[in-house]
Amino acid sequence: MLHTINLQTSNRDEWQDITAKVESLVLKAGVKEGHAMVYCPHTTAGITINENADPDVVKDVVMRLDEVYPWEHPKYRHMEGNTAAHLKAMTVGSSQQIIIHNGDLVLGTWQGIFFCEFDGPRHRKVYIKVVKDPD
Repeated sequence: MLHTINLQTSNRDEWQDITAKVESLVLKAGVKEGHAMVYCPHTTAGITINENADPDVVKDVVMRLDEVYPWEHPKYRHMEGNTAAHLKAMTVGSSQQIIIHNGDLVLGTWQGIFFCEFDGPRHRKVYIKVVKDPD
């Protein structure tokens, strides 16, 4: 089953924890054993799994990505002016695959699924494909 999550971001660099939304779609699909593919179809946003217990982790990661990929750089040539967002999205990646076991996403105690905005504010879509293992 393919599902769509519609998101609205408010800031240039904004991470949204979408774990509960993905869990809800897995529950709705009724899949007990399989996997969920979480995919971002945007070139200036991404999907990652990381700690969702302490919000300072996200702040630290965003800070470091800004240091590695500054918004302004004299050698950037992309006319749209969002090269840093493209570089961040390539570093984070566009998808994550999560195992489903006994109807639950297999995530570590502190793990969450994040949509990572690098060029907001924008309207965004995330696609989730819930796949049942063959019987």
